[in-house]
Amino acid sequence: MFSAIEFLPLLLKGTLITLQITFISLAISLVFGVFVALARISNIFILNKIASVYISIIRGTPLLVQLMYVYFVLPELGLKLTPFASAIIGLALYESAYLAEIYRGGIQSVAKGQLEAAYAIGMNYSQAMKRVILPQAFKNVLPAVGNSAILLLKNSSLTSFIAVNELMHTGELLATSTFRSLEIFTLVAAIYWILHYPMTILVKQMERKMDIDSSQRS
Repeated sequence: MFSAIEFLPLLLKGTLITLQITFISLAISLVFGVFVALARISNIFILNKIASVYISIIRGTPLLVQLMYVYFVLPELGLKLTPFASAIIGLALYESAYLAEIYRGGIQSVAKGQLEAAYAIGMNYSQAMKRVILPQAFKNVLPAVGNSAILLLKNSSLTSFIAVNELMHTGELLATSTFRSLEIFTLVAAIYWILHYPMTILVKQMERKMDIDSSQRS
């Protein structure tokens, strides 16, 4: 086991790529998910249907299939992408659909009287959403968003199937070339756990704070 430490620098390079993929796709989906959520609750029929179909397709098909589609099919349609870019697009589209549903639940959890009160003081719909509804909704869904981010980190390992040199792919290459699968994949698992653990603690702290705030209000 300890002799496999010699491969740690290569695995850490893969870890850096894993973090880049995770945080870039998360940043994109945090924003894009808001627009999808707003379209999903919109009274405009076409926006509502487009958002509904998008969410249904993403949630109803495996992430691996989506990554393969972006990497192999889009180039046939004239859009050539690197493995890294394909991973970002695939993960961002996937995560956005799930965050959109989380956001939608958060928006619907805000009392309807809040929107009516915003209208009463002269705000239009977009102002009310930006200044009143969305801030409260985001606060309500922070733990769920945190859990979704943790899953995204784990799901980033699937990008190894499209030749992204992230942590999992690096581990596979090392294990194949050295025949030391036990040591290498133990290190890979340990690194994923180390990345995951602080995020889990942060989510639990957010949940605890929300429970305290809820009990104080009641």
